[in-house]
Amino acid sequence: MHTSTTSTVPLEPWTADLLAQATHGYWFNDQAPVGEIKRILTDSRHAEAGDAFLALKGERFDAHDFVAQVAANGCQIAIVSHPVDADICQLVVADTRLALGHLGAYRRAQNTQLKVIALTGSSGKTTTKEMLGSILSRLAPTLITRGNLNNDLGVPMMLLELRAEHQYAVMELGASHQGEIDYTSNLVQPHVAGIINIGTAHLGEFGGRDGICRAKSEIYAHIAPSGTSIIPAADDFADCIRQSVKTEQCLSFGEGGDIFATQIALHPQSSTFSLNTPQGVRTVNLPFAGEHNVQNATAAAAFALAIGITLDDIVQGLEQAQGAKGRLNFIQQDKYLFIDDTYNANPTSMRAAAEVLAQQGGVKVLVMGDIGELGASAAQQHYMLGRDLVAQGINFVVAVGEFAPAAQEGARSTQYGKKMQAFLTQQQALPFLIDLIATHQPQSMSFLFKGSRYTHMETLMADLMEKL
Repeated sequence: MHTSTTSTVPLEPWTADLLAQATHGYWFNDQAPVGEIKRILTDSRHAEAGDAFLALKGERFDAHDFVAQVAANGCQIAIVSHPVDADICQLVVADTRLALGHLGAYRRAQNTQLKVIALTGSSGKTTTKEMLGSILSRLAPTLITRGNLNNDLGVPMMLLELRAEHQYAVMELGASHQGEIDYTSNLVQPHVAGIINIGTAHLGEFGGRDGICRAKSEIYAHIAPSGTSIIPAADDFADCIRQSVKTEQCLSFGEGGDIFATQIALHPQSSTFSLNTPQGVRTVNLPFAGEHNVQNATAAAAFALAIGITLDDIVQGLEQAQGAKGRLNFIQQDKYLFIDDTYNANPTSMRAAAEVLAQQGGVKVLVMGDIGELGASAAQQHYMLGRDLVAQGINFVVAVGEFAPAAQEGARSTQYGKKMQAFLTQQQALPFLIDLIATHQPQSMSFLFKGSRYTHMETLMADLMEKL
C-alpha cells in the first residue's frame, strides 16, 4: 500500500531534536537517530537510508503496516502514531497526518523572508498558479505547488521544500471538505490570498455552490494583517466572498474590478488583450487560448500586484508563461491537431475547452470523459453539458464513460443531436474515432480530449495518435 507520492527534492536537513520539537513527539525507548535526516516521505516505495518514513493512516489503509518493510530497505527512521514491532528509530506522535502539518508549519515559520501567495477556486487554479510562477521565478527563487499537492497532505509536503534562497511561494489550495482550506491556509500563512471563482467542481462534496463558496472563503482566515485579499469581481458569489474578507487591503479582478481586460482578441492558440490596472494599462500577448485564460491572467496580475511586483514584470512573466501538462497543450501531428486538456475537468472548464476547440481549423471533434465529484447532480450536469456542447461550433462530440448516455440525451434535446456519439468505454470509442478520421480524409482535423483525472483520457488520445 502506498499512501501518497512525495517529492524526491532534497530538503533542508532535519535533526532528531528538530523533528521531535516540530511534531511534539518523543523517541520510542529514547532511541533517536544520529546525523541529518534528508527527506520526509509518506511513500514506502522511495524510503531509503537518510529518510524518515511518515506512516499515514486512513479509512482504508494504514501505512504502519509497512514500517518493517521500509526498515528492511535501509530506512532507519519512522514517524508513527503508535510504536510498531520493527528494528527502526520511531518518533511517536499523537496523529501522523497532523504531524505532517506541524512539520510544514515549522519550516514555513523558519523562512521569515518569504512572501507567500495562496489561491483557490473551482477552475483555473493550476493555470493561474503557473502564470504566477512565471512572473515571480524571473525575479527570485520561487516555490510553486507541484501537480496536485494542494490538499491537507500536499500543502505541508510542499512547505517542506522551502529553502533559505526562496523569496516567493505560490501555494495552490484545494478543498474536498469544509475546514480543509482553513487548515492549509493556516499552515501557509499567506501575505496575499484569494479566490479565482466559484464554479461547479466538487458539487457532490459540498451540496451546492453556496457550500463551495463557504469552503473556498476559508482562504481569507489567515492572511497577514498587513496583507491583501483578492476577490473575483465578476463572480456571482462576489458579495458573499467579500463578507469573509478580514484584511483592510483588497484588490479585485475581472469585469467591474480593479484589474480587468479590455480589447480581447482570441486566436486559435493564444490571445491578446489590454491589461487595465491601478498602475496603468499594458498590452499582453498571452500564449494561452480561450477567454477563460484571459481571466486567469487578470487574476494572476492581481495577486502579483498585491505582493509588490511591477506591471512591466507582470506582463513579461505572463507573456513567457507555459501551461501545465494536460492543460490545453497543442500537439500537431501531420494535418491533425491534438489538444491535450486531460489534467482534470469540471462543467465550467469543459465548456471553456469547447470554446477553444471551436476556434481551431478543420473538422472539430471534442472527446469528453466523465466528470467526477458531482454527487446526485451528476446525470443532470452531464445532460446539460451534452445539450450545450453540441450547440457550439464543433462538428462532433464523443462522450465516453458512465454518464455518456446522459450527455447524449441532453444533445438529443436540441436540433444538433446527431453531433453526439456516446460510448461506455474507451475501447468502444476508439474504432469510431479511427473511422471518423478515415471518413474525413484528406481534411485537417482538430481533436480535444478532456475528462476528470480518473478517466485517463490521455490514454485514449495516445491510442488514437498511434493509429495515424
